[in-house]
Amino acid sequence: MARRTKADAQATRQQLLQAAVRVFAEKGVSRTSLQDIAEAAGTTRGAIYWHFKNKADLFNAMMDDALLPMEQAMQHIGHDPAQDPLAELEYALLQTMRDIVSNASTRAVFEIAIMKVEYVDELLGIKERHIQAFADGTREITRSLREAAGRRGIHLPVNPEVAAHGLHALMVGLIHSWMLSPEAFDLVVVSQSAVRAQLAGLGLHLSV
Repeated sequence: MARRTKADAQATRQQLLQAAVRVFAEKGVSRTSLQDIAEAAGTTRGAIYWHFKNKADLFNAMMDDALLPMEQAMQHIGHDPAQDPLAELEYALLQTMRDIVSNASTRAVFEIAIMKVEYVDELLGIKERHIQAFADGTREITRSLREAAGRRGIHLPVNPEVAAHGLHALMVGLIHSWMLSPEAFDLVVVSQSAVRAQLAGLGLHLSV
C-alpha cells in the first residue's frame, strides 16, 4: 500500500508540473495563480502545497525537470579518458537544442523561462534559480574548456571563465532568437556552426 501511495503522489506531482507548463505558457507566470494550476491539473490547491512551497518552488521544479538531462550530460564531460571533452561539450549543448526543437514540453519550459516570467514579489525565487543555473552551466563549460585545452596541450587566448560566459551567452541568444521566429533558421544546424566557430576562435578544433 505504501508503495502505491508513493506512486500516486509522484503521479500527482507530475500532473501539477505538466499543468503548470500549460498554464504558464498561456497566461504568463505572474498572472497565473496556484488555483489556475490546480484546476488545470484536476487537483486542489492543497495538493500543490503538499508538493511545493509556493509558485516559485513549483516553477523551479518545472525548470529542474527540463534542465536535468543537460546538466547530467555536462557533469560527465571529461571523466572518460577515451572521450574528447570538446566533443562531449558540443554534444551536451546541441542536445539541448535538439530537445527544444523536438520536444514540445521542453520548448514550452524554455519559452516560459525566457519570455514569460517577471522577477517580482514571490517570483524573486525564480531569479535565484536562474542565477544558480547560469553559475552551474558556466562552471561546467569552464571545466570542459580547460580539460579540452589541457588534452590538446594548448593555452586558451582568454581566461576559460570568460570563454565560458561567451559560449553560454551564445546559446541563450540563439534560443531566444529562434523562439521569436522558429521558421527563420534551423536551431540545431546554426547552433553547431556557431559553437564550432567560437571554439575555433579559442584554438579548439573538433575532429569532423
